[in-house]
Amino acid sequence: MKNLVLILFLVMFHLATSQSFLHRDGQHIVDKDGNNILLRGLGLGGWMVQEGYMLQTGAFAGPQHIIKEKIIDLIGIEKTKTFYDSYLTNGITKRDIDSLAAWGFNSIRLPMHYNLYTPAIEDETTDEITWIEKGFKMTDDVLEWCKENKIYLILDLHAAPGGQGKDANISDYDPSKPSLWESEANQKKMIALWRKLANRYKDESWVAGYDIINEPNWGFTGQNKNGCDETSNAPLRKLMVATTKAIREVDNNHIIFIEGNCWGNNYEGILPVWDENMVLSFHKYWNYNTPGSIQQMLDYRTQYNIPIWLGESGENSNVWFKDAINLVEKNNIGWAFWPMKKVDNIAGVTSVTKNADFEIIKDYWKNGGEKPSEAFAFNALMQLAENYNIENVTIKTDVIDALFRQVKTNTTIPFKKHTAPGIVYATEYDLGTNGYAYQDEDFINYKTNTGIQGPWNKGKKMRNDGVDIQLCKDDNSNGYEVFDIQDGEWLQYTVNALEEGSYNILVRYSSAVEKAMIHLENEKKHISKPLLLKKTTDKSAIYNIVTFKDVKLVKGENKLKVVFDKGGFVLNYLEFKIKK
Repeated sequence: MKNLVLILFLVMFHLATSQSFLHRDGQHIVDKDGNNILLRGLGLGGWMVQEGYMLQTGAFAGPQHIIKEKIIDLIGIEKTKTFYDSYLTNGITKRDIDSLAAWGFNSIRLPMHYNLYTPAIEDETTDEITWIEKGFKMTDDVLEWCKENKIYLILDLHAAPGGQGKDANISDYDPSKPSLWESEANQKKMIALWRKLANRYKDESWVAGYDIINEPNWGFTGQNKNGCDETSNAPLRKLMVATTKAIREVDNNHIIFIEGNCWGNNYEGILPVWDENMVLSFHKYWNYNTPGSIQQMLDYRTQYNIPIWLGESGENSNVWFKDAINLVEKNNIGWAFWPMKKVDNIAGVTSVTKNADFEIIKDYWKNGGEKPSEAFAFNALMQLAENYNIENVTIKTDVIDALFRQVKTNTTIPFKKHTAPGIVYATEYDLGTNGYAYQDEDFINYKTNTGIQGPWNKGKKMRNDGVDIQLCKDDNSNGYEVFDIQDGEWLQYTVNALEEGSYNILVRYSSAVEKAMIHLENEKKHISKPLLLKKTTDKSAIYNIVTFKDVKLVKGENKLKVVFDKGGFVLNYLEFKIKK
């Protein structure tokens, strides 16, 4: 009888403790109190796993192992180790996690490279699997910072042993070596790694779960090399079942997130699921934000009574972000956008500043020529590592605004405080979506559906809206200007007038067309006659100034719309001067 009571106590204790973690409840992810939890997360892309496109080396050095080989060729093995130590130290710090929490994220997806936790099979000296403490310590640190901020951590095996996809950049796949699918030793290593991670974090309630294999994309029996036409996916299912079994030997608390083939979206032959605490993940890029774009996943949710999660998305315009999040949240689907840090980037929450000396290294890697000296290359790379520290990146407030505030409202807010009298730079128009803060013809990329690579900001500078912004080296600018202006487009600015009265508004522009034309509106009506912008020169670096005269402004906030009746010019700034 005593043994029976003890067994019942242990069972009840296990049930009580396991329910203190996020877990599946039918089609919902819920907390310990049964509250529905909508994960709003960001993937820490560009940290543990380097992808060439994030460093702007994708055309000639995509996977991390190739990037590393090129670095070793320049500075040697020991200095390469010094660089990577600095790169990883700067890449994610406590302040990064503090910032993400402050911006509104309630979860983080941690893309892990297996080689920070365990050596490649080629480097093992015996049949035993050995471990590297560095990766575990990095994960411990991120978890501690998440706990302090009360946000969830999802572990994501982004680069599995051997590489899990023909898209080599994602998983650091080296085709000269056995892949995950071609090596039993690599599969055993992956399973053992997940068992060790699960055992280490089994009691951590701020760990939301384990995303056990990111974006597998491998053709097993079909014609498509990335597995998009697979109908059984038997090797993938077998490996995920074995990995789940190993995790459950030590951890029954945490959610297991699974992904299909074809970059996470082909679930043919994988379902039904084999575990009671499981979530289906899918990834979404460059397609329409219509109910049909997620209907297959909604059908899986209903058919198998299981939660679904948008585990990765991004790399598009702010309008696409707003529409995508609106779509999934209306369907009770959480999300994790991508990535955290990229070089010279408009479509992420931060942008890493370009390093002029690293540009020289990139040019050498791409085009050859004179090899940079070891000292020069080392200094350039160490500066790159420093630039990855959040103290040195540019925070992209427009992207953050699109991910959170713009999802809830079309109301616009100032990009920064503008006062009249004063100068308002053209690129500092209000924060908000297309049709409310600005009007632009090209503002989104639907290439998955259309087959057309649709740029939104053609200059790819400063902001992630449809407005086309380019660099400007003119001393009178803020470093940027609006270009490729089309007929009928417009920009809105919130200007705080220090006093009521009539203002002259000077417009600084350059134009290669004969008769560009603009006018001003407020929220109710036109407040100016059309103003002609004459051709300045065939060289866009030459500017002219024209003036709207006697424009009435009220004291305090004025929302002014600059409407481009006839485009073809470049807009630099507006200057407000009160008329005495």
